[in-house]
Amino acid sequence: MGILVGRKRALLLYYYYVVPLLLFLFFVQTFSLVSALNYTTKQQVSSLRLDRIRRHLDKINKPPVITIPSPDGDIIDCVHKRKQPALDHPLLKNHKIQKVAPEMPKFKKKREENDEMGSSSSSSSSSSSSSNSGSSNEVKGAMLMQMWHTNGTRRCPKGTVPIRRSTTHDVLRAKSLFDFGKKQRNTNSLLHRRRREDAPDVVSGNGHEHAIAYTGSSEEVYGAKATINVWDPSIEMVNEFSLSQIWVLSGSFDGSDLNSIEAGWQVSPELYGDSRPRLFTYWTTDSYQATGCYNLLCAGFIQTNSRIAIGAAISPVSSFSTNQYDVTILIWKDPKLGNWWMGFGDNTLVGYWPAELFTHLADHATMVEWGGEVVNSRPNGEHTSTQMGSGHFAEDGFGKASYFRNLEVVDSDNSLSSVRGISTLAENTNCYNIKSFYNDQWGTYFYYGGPGKNPQCP
Repeated sequence: MGILVGRKRALLLYYYYVVPLLLFLFFVQTFSLVSALNYTTKQQVSSLRLDRIRRHLDKINKPPVITIPSPDGDIIDCVHKRKQPALDHPLLKNHKIQKVAPEMPKFKKKREENDEMGSSSSSSSSSSSSSNSGSSNEVKGAMLMQMWHTNGTRRCPKGTVPIRRSTTHDVLRAKSLFDFGKKQRNTNSLLHRRRREDAPDVVSGNGHEHAIAYTGSSEEVYGAKATINVWDPSIEMVNEFSLSQIWVLSGSFDGSDLNSIEAGWQVSPELYGDSRPRLFTYWTTDSYQATGCYNLLCAGFIQTNSRIAIGAAISPVSSFSTNQYDVTILIWKDPKLGNWWMGFGDNTLVGYWPAELFTHLADHATMVEWGGEVVNSRPNGEHTSTQMGSGHFAEDGFGKASYFRNLEVVDSDNSLSSVRGISTLAENTNCYNIKSFYNDQWGTYFYYGGPGKNPQCP
């Protein structure tokens, strides 16, 4: 009996420590494109700082029931639902995980058959003879995968949720332990002060640039939905990122109490250590000052799904003038319990942001934004060459420029309706731009993005 127990312990140690190390070495040797950038800089780290980092990692890396190594070097821990980081939040000490699935919002009128957006865990492969004229686009289904699914394990055991394990190297790439997993707070600039009433959360003076569509700031909104084209934009500097997402917002846009719920895909070498597009979430209740974080890197978001790992790489990605892939994301407020849920595909529930976390969003949202964001750190005093979307401008159209399609909002009666009369904004159209359209199949949609640095964007 003792020998059997010893063997089990040895096996657990092997999978928990040896396998991740072997995968990491394989990853470094195999993926030359990803490792071409020095994502983890060599630096002297004091023992005191390492101790602080390890204590923090012990808080967010919960003991797994099983561990699943991913071919891209990630380690996915299957953690019991009641042991996940979210429930460490002081506002959630008495929170009971919602067991009854919320009623998903339904579209107010029947759509055309070709407007369907795939099965619960799928994306879409699209083709069209039109670039951006607003004519119909043929859509056919294609299976979406996360990288950790490719080893044959497509879900965690019942009662557990998949959580991407954070490492010491992940933390060391951040500016500080406090900044790990957080967006940098937007600071006012001249353009921000001029435009904040129209699009208050998208313009900042700390190098963030956007190409977005948005609703008015006085509406009562209870959620938003869109289907987002997936690409793998190139990133010039390790501290820069490129993302495409939905923002659900409420609060004071020029103060310190902005509430924001966000989800989409992003490429962030600093956060993940590679250049792959990854599914992500974010939340804040104080204008990105102290509360909230990406994914499950702090207490807050409660995951309920055993197949979708937030922060894990997604594939396949779109290719220039060939196959196009997209993901559908829905964020909406459960009308019964008030929690803000995230849906992926048409019917897959990923998890929720508990109502207890929020102040203004405890009631409803007042604005929704859809679009792209990059960080421009101005390396060598010039505009970054970090791409947004596909790296092509909006006018290049389908198969070349990235798109958001079927922009919808959730009304007070828990129904979806197509957004009409949206506004668009891009700070510097020579670097990144956006053009919106409408047709019966894609509803309200837009192309967006750009290459960053170019002769017109020095």
